[in-house]
Amino acid sequence: METTPQFFRHGPGPLARLLFFALLSCMLMAEDTRFKYFPELRPAIAVIIYPLQRLSHLPAQMHDQMKLFFASFHPSQENDLLRQRYLADREQLLRLHALEAENKQLRNLLGAVKQIETKTAAKAVMAEILYTPRDPFSHKSTLNKGQQHNIQAGQIVVDDKGVIGQITRVYPWVSEVTLITDKDHSIPIQVIRNSLRSVISGSGKNNELELRYLAINTDIQENDLLVTSGVGGVYPPGIPVATVLSIDRNPEAMFAHIISTPIAGVDRNRQVLILSLLSPLPNNPAETSEIEPKNN
Repeated sequence: METTPQFFRHGPGPLARLLFFALLSCMLMAEDTRFKYFPELRPAIAVIIYPLQRLSHLPAQMHDQMKLFFASFHPSQENDLLRQRYLADREQLLRLHALEAENKQLRNLLGAVKQIETKTAAKAVMAEILYTPRDPFSHKSTLNKGQQHNIQAGQIVVDDKGVIGQITRVYPWVSEVTLITDKDHSIPIQVIRNSLRSVISGSGKNNELELRYLAINTDIQENDLLVTSGVGGVYPPGIPVATVLSIDRNPEAMFAHIISTPIAGVDRNRQVLILSLLSPLPNNPAETSEIEPKNN
């Protein structure tokens, strides 16, 4: 009986191999799920096959390197460099514009300091707004000047155009200013055109103030300029506050509904001026550490 040579012999058939490996796979999955012996073996297997993984990725990496090498001779590479340089120059230009705007505001503030000190007895201290709260119902800002800089509660904050607010809380190195748009803030004002005196209050909305409790036949017009009257001795007289934006004279209402807009950059400035008080505050420190906005 003839026998097949050793090197021509075949192993188990394909079906037998399929069944064997399928059974082996099921056993391995069951073991991994129930007994969990293989997780400790996986790191060792990963270390062993890592060189093979790197070797398998080598052709793709060589292809990418060659692509970049030949692309360096293409004009698009020069265009990319020029685009990057343009973006860098554009960033510097934007910073230059911001510095120019800040320098312009500082020059305007210096001019406002001279005018205020010339026309009134108040002295001005320059300060910078550190941050403003995110609460839409709280119109306050924090300045980088406090008790260490002789800042007191009740002092007035202005910019080069007009009144911004009033210092209401003072801490050792910072202070809190309540803006004139805050609904709890009021300022005694006077109409430049006819010297009519009243009180303007914040509405709780950005860039909006209200003249309340004025009769519907009050002599006031749109675009009238409103300045501080000086009544109460806190606000120096003659500092611009707002301009009349709209007047609603409803005959059925007792008072006219008058809306004004602030002249100062209430929500746009970074540098401001803090004016000294015209009238002395109480000697009790507890009464000066926190003060409500002036409400005349």
